[in-house]
Amino acid sequence: MPRVAAIDCGTNSIRLLVADVTKRDDGTSWLRDVHREQRVVRLGQGVDATGMLNPEALERTRIALADYTAILRRKGAESVRMVATSATRDASNRDDFFGMTEALLGAPAEVISGDEEASLAFTGAVGDLDPDDGPFLVVDVGGGSTELVLGTWDGIKATPKAARSTDIGCVRITERCLRSDPPTAEEIAEARALAKQVLQAAFDVVPVDEARTWIGVAGTATTMAAISLGLPEYDSDAIHLSRIAKPKLVETSEQLLTLNHEQRAANPVIHPGRVDVIGGGSLIFQVLAERLTGIDELTVSEHDILDGIALSQL
Repeated sequence: MPRVAAIDCGTNSIRLLVADVTKRDDGTSWLRDVHREQRVVRLGQGVDATGMLNPEALERTRIALADYTAILRRKGAESVRMVATSATRDASNRDDFFGMTEALLGAPAEVISGDEEASLAFTGAVGDLDPDDGPFLVVDVGGGSTELVLGTWDGIKATPKAARSTDIGCVRITERCLRSDPPTAEEIAEARALAKQVLQAAFDVVPVDEARTWIGVAGTATTMAAISLGLPEYDSDAIHLSRIAKPKLVETSEQLLTLNHEQRAANPVIHPGRVDVIGGGSLIFQVLAERLTGIDELTVSEHDILDGIALSQL
């Protein structure tokens, strides 16, 4: 039973999973969490406008990664894989980031393509689902990008059929369009039009109408689930595999877009690092809901790219 560590460094958050991997005789694999943690470091702060990683954002990320490195070593991880996504793909000073990760981990983080990011997220997301509910459409609304991947799961192997990563996420759409607090109707209309335009590139490649089950992963989806469920505090067990009917999803998003910073921050299920960008992320889910005319609800999974990164080390 190998013990592995997975680190996902995105535009908004950096996350760690230390897990034991068991491979069954029938070929299936499953993870037993030893340690799972998330910190919002906003690595992609301002990248969309400047093309560079902010020094303060780099330092926040360094502090978190130093702590993660100490944890995974203390927990006895035999291997570690760290992937870096949208913010580092776009930054002109990304060598500063990779030098820092190599100094801490002993090997640099991997920059993965958007399509590989989507594939790993799909593998992590579908493992707890009934194969008969497929094909599955997994959507990961991150800070700087949104991944869509359609595929199947036979109980042993996840098989992506089509995937596309698009350059729109909760941080990017907020920084570009949602400048007021709360955003104005004109800003929301601008953001909606931008999301539709950018996501069209994914709809052109991924045959979303073939999906029978729509799955949302990562922080925007799980936060929207917590709000929709009316949870008094964030509860991963209650959120995992919960379902949000489309009308409730739209209602939750529209509510978030009418609240100001102080009102959003008062909700205990919204992580402080997501308070400024959750409205933008929820708007992307609204646009997706409008396009997925044959599906009535969003299933939310707490398992995502982190689980896929861990399983990829087998």
